[in-house]
Parts: sequence; structure tokens; C-alpha cells
Amino acid sequence: MNKKITFVFGLLLMFSFTIAQTLQSPDEFLGYKLGTQFTRHHKIVEYVKYVAATKKDMVKAEQYGTTYEGRELMLVYISSAENMQNLEAIRNNNLKLTGIAKDNAKAQTNNAPAIVWFSYNVHGNEPSSSEAAMQTLFELVNPANKQTKEWLKNTVIIIDPCANPDGRDRYVNWFNQVVGIHSNTDPQSREHSEPWPNGRSNHYNFDLNRDWAWQTQVESQQRIKKYNQWMPQVHVDFHEQYYDNPYYFAPAAEPFHEVITPWQRTFQEVIGKNHAKYFDANGWLYFTKESFDLFYPSYGDTYPIYNGSIGMTYEQAGHSRGGLAVTKSDGEVLTLADRVAHHFTSGISTIEVASTNATKIVNEFAKYFEDAVAGKNVLYKTYILTSDNKSKIAAIKKLLTANGILFGTTNTINTKGYNYQLNKEADVKALKYTIAVSSCQPKGVLANVLLEPKSKLSDSATYDITAWSIGYAYGVNTYALKEKKDINYAVTLPAEINNYQSNYGYLITYNSVNSVKALTYLLQHGIKVRYSEKPFVYKGKNYERGTLIAIKSGNNIDSLNNTINALSTIYDVEINAVETGFMDKGLDFGSPSVKQINNAKILLLTGDGVSSLAAGEIWHFFDRELNYPITLINANDFNRVNVKNYQTIIMPDGYYKFLNDKNAADKLKDFIANGGKLIAVESAVEQLAKLEIGIKSKNEKDKEAEKEDYSLLKKYADREKDFLPSYVPGAIYKIELDNTHPLAFGYDSIYYTLKTDANIYDFMKDGWNVGILKTENYVTGFAGYKVKEKLKDGTVLGAIDYGKGSCIFFAENPLFRLFWENGKLLFSNAVFLTGNN
Repeated sequence: MNKKITFVFGLLLMFSFTIAQTLQSPDEFLGYKLGTQFTRHHKIVEYVKYVAATKKDMVKAEQYGTTYEGRELMLVYISSAENMQNLEAIRNNNLKLTGIAKDNAKAQTNNAPAIVWFSYNVHGNEPSSSEAAMQTLFELVNPANKQTKEWLKNTVIIIDPCANPDGRDRYVNWFNQVVGIHSNTDPQSREHSEPWPNGRSNHYNFDLNRDWAWQTQVESQQRIKKYNQWMPQVHVDFHEQYYDNPYYFAPAAEPFHEVITPWQRTFQEVIGKNHAKYFDANGWLYFTKESFDLFYPSYGDTYPIYNGSIGMTYEQAGHSRGGLAVTKSDGEVLTLADRVAHHFTSGISTIEVASTNATKIVNEFAKYFEDAVAGKNVLYKTYILTSDNKSKIAAIKKLLTANGILFGTTNTINTKGYNYQLNKEADVKALKYTIAVSSCQPKGVLANVLLEPKSKLSDSATYDITAWSIGYAYGVNTYALKEKKDINYAVTLPAEINNYQSNYGYLITYNSVNSVKALTYLLQHGIKVRYSEKPFVYKGKNYERGTLIAIKSGNNIDSLNNTINALSTIYDVEINAVETGFMDKGLDFGSPSVKQINNAKILLLTGDGVSSLAAGEIWHFFDRELNYPITLINANDFNRVNVKNYQTIIMPDGYYKFLNDKNAADKLKDFIANGGKLIAVESAVEQLAKLEIGIKSKNEKDKEAEKEDYSLLKKYADREKDFLPSYVPGAIYKIELDNTHPLAFGYDSIYYTLKTDANIYDFMKDGWNVGILKTENYVTGFAGYKVKEKLKDGTVLGAIDYGKGSCIFFAENPLFRLFWENGKLLFSNAVFLTGNN
């Protein structure tokens, strides 16, 4: 590749001898030329702070948060001196344009600057973008660069130089340990083969670029809070892809969600053509309108899109396998310097286009929110979410609040709407706790995307899941109304403050993940807890299966009272005092159907072969939500581990090499047979099915194989879509539950799951088919016709005894990205309630 980079606007050629001595370039500050080595995160932060301190009139640096590992999350604001003096007024005016902020003064579009936000390095092992962020920052304020100063007169640039510092430093520190004096361009060299779990994810191995809407991770929570305080008109998420690929920039590929406006589509074309001008001048290859779509709402391009922005992803070749230099399949060498130059160019080009079109951008942005408040082109104007479970509604309120979506209450008498559970129009039946969300509000488009029952796909070959509706994910009854209802936004659910005192003990309702948090709190504070396998009645109140029982038998009553009172201030659960073990109806507390919950030691298998994302979800769930200890070991070390020290082993999605070794496989089977509990998820279940413990993969007879199979005759031009009949990127299915089994305690008879593969298992004769798919089970999202034929009449959630122990399996992931809130109780049941013989 020609290393001479010739920008049409001459950004790097015109100023080399005239840079003011008071401002150092990244090369001068760091002591090495950008692109010759990777910069650790703290040095990036130091450079940002240095520029802000040196160019106070044009730059402001702000720490907006801290990662799990304690690294700074930074934003830097860049604009003209005049704009910087009015930065807060610009921000407030922009929020008034959206309708989010309101006062007596009218929002101004005339001379309002366009706000452009750049997010770099959300995937830690896509490291070139943070290097480009420093170069971009420098060029925007470089005194010798007159062109950028013109652009800054009508733009405010916000740069997040590294959205995932923990992942970046994991990658950079590893790379620096394995590279020699000279980088090796051979792609087979070890410096191009990053070890597990790699630097893509954050501390908990979570993909932050799937978390924008759900905000399960601390980095996302802090970033989105700041994002919603600014609401930029343009947002770019800088990424890297396989090192052989050309550069990707907008316009995006289909499918586009139907709510994306014509303006948002056409302006991507404008930006893309401007990029093409510079890339063509330099002889750099690129592609558009392929691979990267705009549908799933929790990406760094779609989340801004659904918030009125021109949201885009830019993808540079390189990724973790790029190193400092790598030889591509065509024989050319791709260097880090090349990668930095490409990202720098697309970023600067974006600013140029935003500046040139600032007035149009701001006016279209204002119109976007005017249309949103008016409910223009929206089928459903009101959503009603209702449940007898206070914790579930509270969890939805928390999610909506984090996204700036307004909610309240409305009159539901004589109201009809599309019933998600019945899949038809029906009378709205409000349960004990109900909230209403209008799509006629500033955040109405985002609300509609997150709540709508079925999202329309213009192209099935999508990059990610195709269904996510909050009503299904959170397990509450939901209605979509075409009618615009009046919403009372003054609603609050008052906190109940109780002083608990009992001479005998307490009953805790078990129906949500909050119940599990209460349980683990008690266990961690040395309280013995039991649960009921059968319903019972006490003082006229019905208590369902799974009710937690904490009584003075085995506990100090004073300690129990104190712990219950402390617990009640942390977790919103229903607690009732009980003064005797003799029940009005049903079992008494000495019944064999009242089981003690063991304070079990849990082993989580991780490492090579295991999905780092799946393992990370479980790790985060226990560590941050349940506050319950688990031990993580590398699966390849299984043979040396003394499994007798543990009561439960969890196998996340992955391929476990040790199961190919007979001795290791027998060791795992012996663990179960001797009283252990094994919990397997997704592809781990497929491997267990081969161990002859009673689980069998469902082998549905291929009816097409009985006849002449003309489906084998394919067109070459259709090869990229040949996989679609067998593809299910993420669709919602209805599972029928046996909620008399401990694995399904706390649930009704129906559970909605997100299926991301076609795995299903034969009904078990000697086990418990707790969650099954019958014939009519598909709900929404894309699933190929072959998948639909296969996903029926089988088990996807089950438990089977093996010797003295048990194996629990999930054909799908109940903790998917930690936003599938209604699955958390299922997984907790597998850990704490099942197998307590």
C-alpha cells in the first residue's frame, strides 16, 4: 500500500512547519509516531487532558464515569471559542429542539450548531480508532489548520476517545507482551492470535456494542446518561473488522427499521459520497450498503438513529488480528498507521459534511421530534404494560427511565388493544400494577421500537436478533393501542417502609429476580432458608410454590429479624411475618415438601472453547446482581480440579474439549451421580446429549430427503442468502411450562424465550420436560421455514436425575445479554431450587 496519504483538503501537508509550539501533536506528546505502537489508555487520557488544558478556549475535557476496573471514561468537547463560551446554552437549546427540555424560551434553529458525537473503541481489540481519536482532536484545534476552524464555527464535536478502556488495555497489554522489536506481518504469528477472552469485551466479557438500550453494564449506564443530556444530530461508532476487508462506511445495508426516516436514509448517502471522494483520491477500497444493517436497537448506530440522529458505523480492516502490521491475502501489508489514517479521514470527512449541512441537519432534527410528539406514521399510539408482580413493573420503569422514555397511568376501562399474549385484539385487563407509555412523546420513536409487538423486516439477512419486545422480555401482559390515550405522568409507586418483628419467622413471595436477590442476601448473612414445593394458606393468604421460608428453626431469631429488616430496605419484595409452622391449608413447615436451600459452592467453566460472552453474563449476574460468590476455572483445567469441593457446575454456551476425553467425561458424570448438579446452556447441552445421561437431541425426519431434492439446485447469485431457511438470528417463541416443577417456580404456565438456534431435544421419559415447544409456538422475529419445522414438539428446558444428582439444561440462553429479564428467575431456580432432595 502507498504510505503517502494525500488528503484533498490538505490537513496533514500544509502545517508541518507552522505548528504553534504551545500545542504538541500526539507524536510529540507520546514520543512516538501514531501507528507505530499501541497507546495505553492512561496515555490517551493524558493527551486529552493536555490538549484541553492547552486550548482552553476551544476544548473541554470531562470525566463522565469509571469502568469496572477503575479506568476513566472521558468526553472531550471541541468547538469555536464563541461556541465554547455558550456550550451549556447550546446543549439546553438542543434539548428544547427535542422537546425533552421545556421552558418559556422557544428553541432556536437559526445559527444553532450541529452536534456531532464520535465514539471510539467500544470493542477493545479494535484499537486503531482511539489512536485516530487523538489525531482528530489535534487537527480540530491545530492552529495551522484553518479549515477545521471554519467547520467548528457551526459544529460542536464530542469525542469519546475510548468507550471500553478495560478491553482496550487488555488487548494492548497482551500485544505488547508478545511482539518483538519488529512486528511480524505473518498472520499466523502469535501476535495475531489473541487469547481467550480477548479484548473485545469489557471487564465482565460483555459486548458493550449490544448494550446501548439495555444498559446492563456500568460503562453503558454512564455513557447513555451523558448521551441523553446532549442528543447529538450525528453519531459515528468507529469499529474494526477482519483484516482482509476493505473499509466500510454508510449508507448501511438493509434491513432498515421502518421508523427510520427518509432524511436519515438520504443523508447517509450524502456522507458516504463525501467519504468516497477522499478514499478514491487515495486509492483506498471501501464498500457500502452491505453487511451492517440498521435494525437491532441496541447498537452504537441504531440507538442514535432511534433518537433522531444520523447514526452510523464505520468499519476499518484490522481487528485484533491486525497487530501493528499484517500481510493480507492479496500480499499487501496493512499497517496500524494505515488504519489510523482511514479512521481519521472518515471522521474528518463527517465533520466537514456536518458543517456544510449544519442548518439542514438541525432543522430536520427538530422536525424529527415534532413528528414524534405528533405520533406521525405510528401504528400504535399507546402501550399498556400490566402485572400483579410489582418487581417486574419496577424493572420496566427503571429501563424506560434510563432511556428517557416517559410513562405514567391511563384509564383502561372499556379499552381494547392488541394483546401480546393472545396475539389478537382484546379488552385491556389491568392487573395490580400498570403503566402506560405513549409513543407520542419526544422519545416516542425509541419507545415504539422497544415496545412494538412485531418488528417488520425488509430483509431477513440481518446482523443480529430480530425480536426484543419489552413485554415479552420482562414477562408482563402487554397491550398495543392504536388510540392515543391521555397519560398521567405524576404516577409513583410509593416505597413501603416496614419494621419487621416476629417470634417465629417470615414468608417471602418468590416471583421475580428480586426474590432471588433476597434469598442470596439471606444465605450470605448466614440465614437458613427453606422453600415450599406445594402451595399453602396462612391467615387466609395464598402462598404459591417456591415461597421462601425463614424461621427460627436453625436460625437465631434476633439475627433473623435484623437481617430481614436490613434486606427490606434494599430489595423490593413482599415479606410477611409468620408466628407458627401450622398452616391453615396445605403443608406445614415440617413437611417433606419443605426443602432447605443449600448455600452451594458453584463452579463456572470458562476459558478456551467457552463463549466469553455467555460466561460473562453468568459471572456478572452472580457478581453484580445476586452478590453471590462463584468460582471461575478454565475448562481445559477440568481434569485437575477437585470437583468434590463444589455442589454445582455451570457450563455456558461453548465447545468443551475435555468431554472428548473419556476419563474427563466420566469424571463429570461421576460428579453428577454422586449428588452434584450440572447446569448446561445452549451448545453445551448438545455435547451432554452424547454422554448418555438421558438427554437426546431431537432428530426430526427430513421429509424433503424422501423425494427428489431440487432444493440442492442453487443459483450462485443467491449464495449469500442460501442459509436463510435454516437461520434464526433471534426470534421469540412461546414455551409451555410445568410450573409445578422447582425449575419453573414463580412463573405462570407460559414463558417467552428468545431462540437463537434450532436446538431442541426429545421428550424425556425418565426426566422432567419443564419447558416444551408444541406445534403453535412461534411469536415474532425471523425464523427460516426449516427452523420453524424443527422447533416443535420437543423440550427446550428440562431436568433429569442421574444417580444421586441432577442435570438441568437450557436449549436457549435465559440470561441473553442480561436484558431478557424474565429469564433470570429461571436460571436462578436451576441453581438454588432444583435438586434439593
